[in-house]
Amino acid sequence: MTTTSVPLDDATLVGRARDGDVRAYEQLVLRYQGPMFRLALKMLHHRGDAEDVVQEAFLGAWRKLAQLNDDKAFVGWLYRGTTNRCLNVIRARRPQADVDLDLAESPRRDTQPEHAAQVSGQLAALDEALLTLTPQQRACWLLREVHGRSYDEISEIVGANPTAVRGRIARARAQLAEVMKPWR
Repeated sequence: MTTTSVPLDDATLVGRARDGDVRAYEQLVLRYQGPMFRLALKMLHHRGDAEDVVQEAFLGAWRKLAQLNDDKAFVGWLYRGTTNRCLNVIRARRPQADVDLDLAESPRRDTQPEHAAQVSGQLAALDEALLTLTPQQRACWLLREVHGRSYDEISEIVGANPTAVRGRIARARAQLAEVMKPWR
C-alpha cells in the first residue's frame, strides 16, 4: 500500500508557520520564491538587487507572520512586500541606473538560431521598454500581465484604488504597444 502526500494549501502552511513550524514556512518559500524573484528581476533589472529584495521579503514576512490576520492573504501580502521593496530600491538608485539587458534569456533554447535571435531581441526590447514606464506602471503591468494578479489584488499590493491601477496598466500597455510596434 502506498501513501501519497497531498500538498498542503497556503493557509494551512501559514498557520503552521505562525506556530513556529519552520518546515511549513520553507514550503511557502519554495512555492513562491520563483514568482517573487521574476517580479523583482523584471522591476529592478539587476539580479543581485532582485535576490536581496526577495530574501528581505521572505525574512520580513517570517518576522511579521503573527501580524497577518488572514492566512489566505499570505500571497498578496508577499507580493505587496516584494513590490514595495522593489519600489524602494528604485527610489534609492541614482537617476541613471546601470541596466544589464543580458539578463533576458530566451525561454526556449531548442529553437532555430534565427528564431532564438528574434526572441532574444524581442525580450531585450521589452526589457528596455519596461524601463520607460514609471515604477508604479511597471509594477502594475508586471503584476497583471506576468503574474496574473487581479486588479483588486494589485490595488492592495501597490496601495492604490482599482481605478488607478486600471489606468496605470492601460497607460503601460499603450506605451509598450507603441515601443514594441517594430516587433509585430
